[in-house]
Amino acid sequence: MPPNRNYKFEKRQKDLAKMKKKEEKKQRQLAKKQASQDENGAAVAENEENNAVTD
Repeated sequence: MPPNRNYKFEKRQKDLAKMKKKEEKKQRQLAKKQASQDENGAAVAENEENNAVTD
């Protein structure tokens, strides 16, 4: 006779996988957001430095 399936264990593993995937997506989005802010911040800082030198 085959062993009974442990549905609670399977559900828990599925939920853990979903949570891990969600967290990884959140981290990717946060890194992408920070990278775009760094580019914009660096461009603004360079423009301010150039304006200060020419004034």
